[in-house]
Amino acid sequence: MVAVAGAAFGSYWFQPWKLWQDETVEEALPGVVATSAPPARAPRGQPSAQPSSTASGPQTLASGDLISHEHATSGTAKLLRLADGSHVVRLENLDTSNGPDLRVWLTDAPVKQGKAGWHVFDDGKYVSLGKLKGNKGSQNYALPSDVDWSSYSSVSIWCNRFDVSFGAAELARL
Repeated sequence: MVAVAGAAFGSYWFQPWKLWQDETVEEALPGVVATSAPPARAPRGQPSAQPSSTASGPQTLASGDLISHEHATSGTAKLLRLADGSHVVRLENLDTSNGPDLRVWLTDAPVKQGKAGWHVFDDGKYVSLGKLKGNKGSQNYALPSDVDWSSYSSVSIWCNRFDVSFGAAELARL
């Protein structure tokens, strides 16, 4: 009976079936907002000027390639400023393992290769942007309005259950 209880607890804790279950999420890049300028007044006797149209869309502030830590991970992390002034972290072409309680963290920790980088992201300042929506694909994570993005330098796919990074990207300012 103890062995059955131990196996049930182990299955719940590790959730090994997730290693074989992929969840793909494909979110669009936050949209481009088209604005029209008011029509220009033409001098008397001349046709009026046509209104001009400008497009403002997401501006990439920082970007970096994801590297593997506890699990093989690839893709790109980008920090974007949207037309309305808000900010998002965008993961593009993400490919990592699924796991229990995965989060997207914006951190001030340096990204280190190999095992040296597995546990550094909870040592300093970090902001959890929410649960990982899918272990594959492209997805957006809004930054809270009170977060000063400039004091963070990396993104980690963080496993809360085991306090380990699945993968991370150093954000290079553009």
